[in-house]
Amino acid sequence: MDSHRMFQTRFSIHLLKGFPLLYGSYQQLDTEWQQRFLDFCQGKKSLPLTYDPFFKRIFHPDVHPDRLSRLVSSILGIHVRVLHILPSEDSMMDGASLLIMDLLGELEDGSLVNIEIQKQGYAFPAERISCYSSDLVMRQYVRVKGIKGRAFTYQDIKKVYVIVLFEKSPAIFHRIRYAYLHQGKTMFNTGLKMELLQEYFFIALDVFRKFSYPKDKDELTAWLSLLVTENLEEADRLIRDYPWLQEIYEEIAMLRRRPEEVLGMFSEALRILDQNTVKYMIEELQTQLEDERAEKAAMIKEKEATINKKDAEIAELKRMLEAIHAD
Repeated sequence: MDSHRMFQTRFSIHLLKGFPLLYGSYQQLDTEWQQRFLDFCQGKKSLPLTYDPFFKRIFHPDVHPDRLSRLVSSILGIHVRVLHILPSEDSMMDGASLLIMDLLGELEDGSLVNIEIQKQGYAFPAERISCYSSDLVMRQYVRVKGIKGRAFTYQDIKKVYVIVLFEKSPAIFHRIRYAYLHQGKTMFNTGLKMELLQEYFFIALDVFRKFSYPKDKDELTAWLSLLVTENLEEADRLIRDYPWLQEIYEEIAMLRRRPEEVLGMFSEALRILDQNTVKYMIEELQTQLEDERAEKAAMIKEKEATINKKDAEIAELKRMLEAIHAD
């Protein structure tokens, strides 16, 4: 048995201690993530592809030009090709920072697509989605106008797509039975046919995974199943249904020979998760404070109204008394 195979099949904490730098990084993980790392290295589970570093490792178009294109095409329902990944953070002409996005790609026709994978649905509300979509439009506007100069027209701006994959979707998604893909765009109540630039695609992965109803054996089902499947027995069944996925699972399995790279991805995934958790906690606290302030303001306003009413009653009584004394 060669050393790589031994490392894969007999991977343990004892073996890990033989690699001091690797073991030091391992110790920095929390207990849950240490176990997830060991489960992968021991061949018990696949990688958690709904975490940013793993998703980008498997779908990055610079490494695999076709995968992200096929995933996006299956979601949009049209054939597209992702040319490359753009910087996740850009700046406006005045130097103000734009929003940081998970994965931002440019399509063949110049359209932009933002793919977000959200662990908790409540952390990505409609307001945030609207801001991300608007940010995509402004990125295009700034870049295209800078390139074309005076020749620029608004017809040069292409569509923008926001794709949000919710691992735990908001409660509102669960009110629509069996629906896991939601597509939306601006429509007019008069039936006016005017195509605006922004389209939205929300995918509730928990809804997709939860219901054991027959799913269409199409490419979208294959990709979503790949994203939610860590159990290797389920992966084998998935490969039988979609043989072309075998290449991806073989690539994932080969990573067991590079535990230092995998551990780096686990560490990065945990860092992002912790960072986002802190950020969302701050946002929740801010929302809570705003709600408390609004509640206190409402209580003060109600008390002022009560006082004003009593003052009016007292004034009326005084007026009546003065009228009686005058008589």
